[in-house]
Amino acid sequence: MKYSSSLRAGLAVFVLALGCSGAHAGRVCTAAKPSAELIGRSLNLAQRTANSLEKAYAEGGTRVVLLARAGQDLTRYHQTWSHVAWAYRLPEGGWQLVHKLNECGTDRSMLMRQGLGDFFLDDLWRYEAAWHTVPHAWQDELWNVLQDKARVAALHEPLYSMVSYAWGTRYQQSNQWAIETLALAAEPGVLTRQQAQGWLRLRDYRPDTLQIRALTRLGGRATTAKVAFDDHPNAQRFSDRIETVTADSMLAWLERLAPGGLRRVGS
Repeated sequence: MKYSSSLRAGLAVFVLALGCSGAHAGRVCTAAKPSAELIGRSLNLAQRTANSLEKAYAEGGTRVVLLARAGQDLTRYHQTWSHVAWAYRLPEGGWQLVHKLNECGTDRSMLMRQGLGDFFLDDLWRYEAAWHTVPHAWQDELWNVLQDKARVAALHEPLYSMVSYAWGTRYQQSNQWAIETLALAAEPGVLTRQQAQGWLRLRDYRPDTLQIRALTRLGGRATTAKVAFDDHPNAQRFSDRIETVTADSMLAWLERLAPGGLRRVGS
């Protein structure tokens, strides 16, 4: 398969960054170099996703979508997707992504812009993707926000926990930043994370509740700085119920708002 110039450029950046990049999203940090097979499968998926997005743009003018990948096996928690990014079409053509990543081995995070090639070159658990359109009324303003360095970071909380409480503000995980930023774009009155979460409640967003037992929680907190549970209400935490923003719950919410907008892409 021939790859677009943007995907080839993304591959070059990724290879140069091997061994020095410390940005990850909800997976174990690793310095393992990708095999030729992995690179091929990743770029194949990126190209198929680009084709799918371009078709949606040509047919209906779609220029912002929520894009999900399967970076790790979450089947024990009944989850299909692990991480999301906002993908938006550039004025000159092609697609760029903005998403939140954890600084490996720390409790800090950053916002990063990448191409599709970079996004899927991440040692995926499953070489599939899913994306969902944004309701038409919010699409233009979200597109504007995603290109504005100040506005896209307005609700970013650098203190990171992979399982941050969906309705809390002490920490913020990657999917949580994405959905709160959508609230910022959709509602002009949203200026804080608390306001964004209030707007999401009014729009019937429903986070997932994961069953995570105490020993798992204690082990996770002791071995990595990016997992914390102390922001969850005691009644839920002590009954093994961890309410957090998941990629699956975001896609399900968008499907309720805009039925028929979900697409899946295989490798």
